[in-house]
Amino acid sequence: MKRKRFSQKQIIEILKPHSAGAKPADLYRQHGISETTLYIW
Repeated sequence: MKRKRFSQKQIIEILKPHSAGAKPADLYRQHGISETTLYIW
């Protein structure tokens, strides 16, 4: 079974700056996730 890397709380914390206006490219570089993962969330 595939292991999840981030919990729901961590995902929410990563997405908060995006809702505040941060650029998606900055977020996925900073947290080590792919662009696709960010958009799936």
